[in-house]
Amino acid sequence: MARKAKVEKAKKEPKYSTREVIRCRRCGRVRGVLRKFELCRICFRELAHQGVLPGVKKASW
Repeated sequence: MARKAKVEKAKKEPKYSTREVIRCRRCGRVRGVLRKFELCRICFRELAHQGVLPGVKKASW
């Protein structure tokens, strides 16, 4: 029962806009999220290596 309450609470809109938390669209991670892609660093790296993200290249110099 407690888990269901937490899920509903996470979906609820915050009282103040500064309390809004950016989460990864793929896994829901809170930390290390790239705003442009709305993905965490781990998911971003996996998708970039697979070539799924358009316009993203692996750096080489």
